Amino acid sequence: MSNIKINVMVVDDHDLIREGLNRIISFEDDLVITGQYSNGEELLNNLKDNIPNVVLLDINMPIKDGLETLQVLKKIHKDIKVVMLTVENDKKTIMEAIDIGADAYILKESAGVEVVTAIRSVFFGDKYIDKSLIKVMFSDFKRGGIDNKEKEVLDLLTDRELSILFEISSGLKNKEIAEKLFLSEKTIKNYITSIFKKIGVEDRVQATIYAIRNNIDEFYKKKIN
Repeated sequence: MSNIKINVMVVDDHDLIREGLNRIISFEDDLVITGQYSNGEELLNNLKDNIPNVVLLDINMPIKDGLETLQVLKKIHKDIKVVMLTVENDKKTIMEAIDIGADAYILKESAGVEVVTAIRSVFFGDKYIDKSLIKVMFSDFKRGGIDNKEKEVLDLLTDRELSILFEISSGLKNKEIAEKLFLSEKTIKNYITSIFKKIGVEDRVQATIYAIRNNIDEFYKKKIN
């Protein structure tokens, strides 16, 4: 990794979880834990002189829970990236967190590489969703078919763009898509810029929502066959 240091705060009401995350992060040269707290109120009370780059934030906590804390954080410190960390896979809660402005959402059982990847991703301006959550998160948005307006938008995509949108909705990152499609990572980034513009979204989370909501898997299979 580079010489950049990413300051991370961990907020979880379980001592073992905080200790586990501290241990995972301690093995990474570019990640530094600058604070550990048991609830959102403790975090917010200690931000005056110690502003982190990334906060790992549990959903279910006493006094001030994760969603309440996220809402305050995004109002007073918009530059802080927030990774929601929880055992919950409730779609309503996940969507609420994303609507408020969560930058990533991962399950605690995915801790380890998933946590480290999420921290780095959001720090460098990307959004991140635990791969195991993608289908669960958006299954409620899948509909029986695509209306004419949505079909017209998807039809604006070239076959290559459609395939890349499909891979994004499957949780693949740019490097993984590049390797799978035998293209350079820079080329993938250029395609993604075009895709986002055509479908009217700003980031990978919105693109994933759009794709799965509009049955991208079925549309993609029909178009390539």
